Amino acid sequence: MSSTLALAEVTDTSPAVFEVPATVNAPAALPVPVEPDTSLSSDAGFSPLADPEQPDSLPELVAAVDERGALSEDEHCLATAIYYEARSESLSGQLAVANVVLQRAKSGRFPTSLCGVVTQPGQFSFVRSGRLPDAPETAPQWRTAKAIAEIAMEGSWENPVQGALFFHSTRVQPGWNRAKLTRIGGHVFYR
Repeated sequence: MSSTLALAEVTDTSPAVFEVPATVNAPAALPVPVEPDTSLSSDAGFSPLADPEQPDSLPELVAAVDERGALSEDEHCLATAIYYEARSESLSGQLAVANVVLQRAKSGRFPTSLCGVVTQPGQFSFVRSGRLPDAPETAPQWRTAKAIAEIAMEGSWENPVQGALFFHSTRVQPGWNRAKLTRIGGHVFYR
């Protein structure tokens, strides 16, 4: 004589049935067959086999960022600012530029959208008549700029210029009366 125990399976609507003899004590936990979760595909940037630990360096993190397809408008504006203002800088320098744009949008002193910050008149020399230049979709530096934009927006790496709202190239000396924060590569950052 045997009794039947039905368990609801996580990924299937049909019950999984296990036969348990009445004369044998049932184990504390019965094995439940589980199908792999395919609702998160690799297109979504998730791999169930991926190492859950964060990379040890910014270059490793940039390399690990998956291409997710189309960028949102704000992501595109931020990546464009990184590309045109800092593509020749170190990854830390590119991240610093990205964080200035993000901090401006949060400050209450500038437009609240990233596109508003980037296209604000007189702020970025690559912007002409409030319009961004086309992004060079095939350039390796563009892929890096997109990855840095994602990292900055997610806050997945420490901000190297916390509190900075302004920066300029070391090639110019604007004579600003602002508190200098730091220099990273070819840019000087201010509060």
